[in-house]
Amino acid sequence: MDLKSGYPFWAIRGGLAAPLPPIASDIDCDVAVVGGGITGALIADELAAHGHAVAVLEKRDIGWGSTSASTALLQYEIDTHLVDLARRHGEDQAALAYRACVEAIGWLRERAAPLAGVAFRPCRSLYYASRRRHVRDLREEFAARARHGIDVEWWDARSIEDAYGFSAPAAILSRQAAQVDPYRMAQALLRRLQRGGAVVHDHEEVEAMQATSRRVLLRTASGFQVRAGHVVLACGYEGQRWLRRRVARNRSSYALVSDPLPPGALPALADSLLWETARPYLYLRTTPDHRLLVGGEDDAVDIPARRDARVAGKAAKLLERARKMFPQLPLRPAFAWGGTFAETRDGLPWFGAHPQWGPRVLFAMAYGGNGITYSALGADLLRAVVERRRHPLRALFAFERG
Repeated sequence: MDLKSGYPFWAIRGGLAAPLPPIASDIDCDVAVVGGGITGALIADELAAHGHAVAVLEKRDIGWGSTSASTALLQYEIDTHLVDLARRHGEDQAALAYRACVEAIGWLRERAAPLAGVAFRPCRSLYYASRRRHVRDLREEFAARARHGIDVEWWDARSIEDAYGFSAPAAILSRQAAQVDPYRMAQALLRRLQRGGAVVHDHEEVEAMQATSRRVLLRTASGFQVRAGHVVLACGYEGQRWLRRRVARNRSSYALVSDPLPPGALPALADSLLWETARPYLYLRTTPDHRLLVGGEDDAVDIPARRDARVAGKAAKLLERARKMFPQLPLRPAFAWGGTFAETRDGLPWFGAHPQWGPRVLFAMAYGGNGITYSALGADLLRAVVERRRHPLRALFAFERG
């Protein structure tokens, strides 16, 4: 499956990593993680850190799937508003999901701290009303978050103009957010695991899987077998190939990154993520080398060739919108790309076993606009499943949820 178009910024910025050694023999392990992107890396790292023998298999270069196309806004904010999630799953469950995502930002900060070159940076998040008619719903959302103990501030148009230099009728400011280089973080986590003795292989595709009551048997394209107590399918949007029934809708999103801007040109954006209430939404962040990253223009395209053909036009629209917000900036596009993402009906991810495969095959589908945050939650949740422990999010993120 072709997951991206154009030239993702992260791989160009840091360069491609050297390949890992190929499989030389059959493998026995406690948990086999299929997928070497940021989701698989976080899950494998969590399991290995707690004593589980882990094997990771990635069919591409490490991090070269949708991870390299991610714009890596680390937010607690789910694409579905807290108030809307409460109508679907009840207020207690909705608040549980939001508070867990808040805690996940700190969890990710701890995991990134010892890793060199991953560009993790704590940020604020400004969620602004695209139109005046959105203000009433945004105010309701603000009240719901505040009611459940999330640290938020209400900003009026004057505050937004003074701090950020663009016009919007109102916004919610949150201090629990961050940004990261997801490509480098996935590589750093998995290479550290390999140095510590874990089995990590790239360019090894899983062709077949057989699950029994005691173990799971994988067969790779190179002809070797992997025998595991559990398998975690952390292969992103390609994970649906293992299910007869589709559980999400694939879409395309687009992004561009500008040439470096003069230092201090956007001081407020140096520590902030911006995104809007319109759907699909525009979002902006800066990079450590003073570039502006702009994303959005999502559409329903799920054919790589059609997505490829739209990158230039979508990038032009994103650039036009960014220039309208910040006309004083000398914005020149450096790279543009598009990538696949997936949406579930309620905006929540899928983590856990599916009835089609039984309890030893676990899915890690961190779908939605804050997939890396979901991946952090999934790492903790799936470790609890492997260890046969209860977890507060297990039912809410399960395939059986309503």
